[in-house]
Amino acid sequence: MAASAESTVLAGARVVLPTGTVENGRVIIEGGRIAGAAPDSAPARDLSGHWVVPGFVDIHNHGGGGASFTSGSVEDVLKGVRTHREHGTTTLVASTVTGEMDFLAHRAGFLSELVEQGDLAGIHFEGPFISPCRKGAHSEELLRDPDPAEVRKLIDAARGTARMVTLATELPGGIDSVRLLAEHGVIAAIGHTDATYEQTVEAIDAGATVATHLFNAMPALGHRAPGPIAALLEDERITVELINDGTHLHPAALELAFHRAGAGRVAFITDAMDAAGFGDGRYQLGPLAVDVTDGVARLVEGGSIAGSTLTLDTAFRRAATIDRLPVEDVVRAISANPAKLLGVYDRVGSLEPGKDADLVVLDGEFTLKGVMRKGEWVVEPQVR
Repeated sequence: MAASAESTVLAGARVVLPTGTVENGRVIIEGGRIAGAAPDSAPARDLSGHWVVPGFVDIHNHGGGGASFTSGSVEDVLKGVRTHREHGTTTLVASTVTGEMDFLAHRAGFLSELVEQGDLAGIHFEGPFISPCRKGAHSEELLRDPDPAEVRKLIDAARGTARMVTLATELPGGIDSVRLLAEHGVIAAIGHTDATYEQTVEAIDAGATVATHLFNAMPALGHRAPGPIAALLEDERITVELINDGTHLHPAALELAFHRAGAGRVAFITDAMDAAGFGDGRYQLGPLAVDVTDGVARLVEGGSIAGSTLTLDTAFRRAATIDRLPVEDVVRAISANPAKLLGVYDRVGSLEPGKDADLVVLDGEFTLKGVMRKGEWVVEPQVR
């Protein structure tokens, strides 16, 4: 295909495609979409020594840049979105935290407008339908059982933009709520749960397809009582979220998840809160006060981990360097798999002709150097 005058041509990088990595690859972008490889005669930007990978897709994110998706204004939410885009996340789902039902329904309507505008890829409700035994950084007095009528209230308020609801499926109404979500095309995610192995299997059979931040906010894996972790890892229908920030998971736990589930069933997430890309200090996560020290967020009262300050470029670099995962597996976990979960893999999640030109440029040490979204540079690589 010939390159037009409006084309952006990237050349010389290692390009990660669904079929594998192409050395000295050439990619052409036209009209905001990937058009394929350019002819050798086309002018090109030399990215030798770099990687070009698909834009990152984050399905679990509460905010960033000092802004909260649960309580911020339009300007605040867009600031958080921009912060994560600058770190490579070109597709982002806004996650809420536990609150009053009327507030969450109102918030869903507010966020749905930003989904309709294309700034967000959907809404994820994390709480209030979770276990008080595994509440993490959620306000216990606002928790409630997953009554299907109340779950329906939230997804209706989102006007077709609800993508995922996290549930403690062992609670009264949990299984019926899973079935309701599945019927409406909304992901039922098992998380903040005290379920047994058998209860988790029942929820998966009812239609649950995601494990909310596997290992965190659920019973530990036991040899007599394996709990939800074993059930979630063994079932091919489940995609497991992992927070790869070095705080939420020991490297051996991440290795176990990849070994047992395989790269095709892992989704890297941030579970980011306001401090991501912003800095240490005192923050609010819903009604709860959070202190962020040395990049680790903990509740002021009780000290529970309160989300993360992670950005997905850091998760990528850690996976490729510290965890030593194959780059192709990292790309699946950070781009392709979450895009497939959201049902948007026809548009994003891989570098293929016809898809949106969402991509990330990394140097040889996997440090982010450039971000493109829909053919426009968010971060333009300063490469000689």
